[in-house]
Amino acid sequence: MLKQIPEFAIVGHPNEGKSSVVSTLSEDDSVRVSPIPGETTDCRAFPVLIDGREVIRFIDTPGFQNPRKTLAWLRAWQGDDREMLHEFIRTHRDDPAMHDDCALLAPLAAGAGIIFVVDGSRPLRNMDKAEMEILRLTGRPRMAVINCKDENSSFLADWQNEFRKHFNSIRFFNANKATYSQRIALLQSLKAIDQDLETVLETVIQAFSADWENRRRQSAALLTAMLADSLRYRASTACPPGADEERLRAKLHREYTDFVTKRERTAHQQIRKLFKHNLFNIQLPEQSILQEDLFAAKTWDFLGLSNEDLIWAGAVSGAALGVGVDALTAGTSFGLFAAVGGAIGAVSAAFKGKNVLSGSRLLGMKLDKQLLQVGPVTNIQLLYILLDRALLYYRHVTSWAHGRRDYGTAQSPEAGEKAGCTSTWEREELLICDRFFKAVQKEDAAAQELAEKELAAVIQAKLKGMANS
Repeated sequence: MLKQIPEFAIVGHPNEGKSSVVSTLSEDDSVRVSPIPGETTDCRAFPVLIDGREVIRFIDTPGFQNPRKTLAWLRAWQGDDREMLHEFIRTHRDDPAMHDDCALLAPLAAGAGIIFVVDGSRPLRNMDKAEMEILRLTGRPRMAVINCKDENSSFLADWQNEFRKHFNSIRFFNANKATYSQRIALLQSLKAIDQDLETVLETVIQAFSADWENRRRQSAALLTAMLADSLRYRASTACPPGADEERLRAKLHREYTDFVTKRERTAHQQIRKLFKHNLFNIQLPEQSILQEDLFAAKTWDFLGLSNEDLIWAGAVSGAALGVGVDALTAGTSFGLFAAVGGAIGAVSAAFKGKNVLSGSRLLGMKLDKQLLQVGPVTNIQLLYILLDRALLYYRHVTSWAHGRRDYGTAQSPEAGEKAGCTSTWEREELLICDRFFKAVQKEDAAAQELAEKELAAVIQAKLKGMANS
């Protein structure tokens, strides 16, 4: 339990990205972020909670409005430096023109550390120097953060030279693109601005790291459960003599694809919530493969394993390789169900894995005593496609900074190019996928539990690898 909650005020000139920095550091998308200068008029604290307890606090502040006047008053101050900020606020609190300056200095008077945010893509001005000098005179531990809004780097040297005169530490930090590791790096740098903060901030960093590991574990469990539910699916409907069997098959097909689509969406939403994206939708780039329907031809073309990899994976798992006549002659119909007993011979791993538009069959179906039954899934390619989509979505969610409000673009993969992650997995990882697939097809609770634990461990390792890459 922390005896002291470290607190940092995010200060700077209006419209420099302060609120975006607060939003990203606190993982709170309720922070008001606007391109209009002066939107923040009062201080607001954003606590970071882990397991229900506060570990650090960031304060969004108004921008400086009268830095020259404020600096002149502070320089003229003749009393106790420890009372300087309190007296400044008492002197100017009834002056509307000084409201914002008093508000931003209030948390500093209360002992907060300083994170000074500037847009390093613009020129350094005398007003900026006045703001830096004000912060130096406060005597509070302070870091300067360069939050560039565009790619112009011609002014960075000027900013850095001036910062060295006024700040204990300097960091580049793009609040719209900052990853988890970059946020941790910023916290590590904060430790250096004051020796008294080292121990408490190290505790905060350890709490952050443990929390993210826990989120990865929970994400892996959520994804494994989604995969198991999607692959073990079974359903049936009465099919008495004279019934329209084709219509019933189509109905079962539609119910299954709706079920998997909704189950996948639920898992993705749960992951989004785990990573505290609550108010704003995570916007997928227009050309993202995740914009495609799960059962669209493009999805099956770009995700999952290639035919060669499926053959190899089937071979190393001991799968029988053979060619079924119906698979060879199925053409390009969008057939998802293989009639049990209707197929001739064993279906090869290659044809089991090809996308649904090329004649593969997805879900077993049989008519038994006037009961039309479907399930479980017979095509392992669905497992790899669901995995790829889940890992792509996870990467998008975890790399989407909370302070980000713009929506970027992504290139579509080239035809024939696999855009997912599973196509690069190692042999042992594919074997684990194969064991999982076979286990969920059987109604053997013990085998399923073991296989789910194995796959969850693989997924958790992949999620951790994404954070470190």
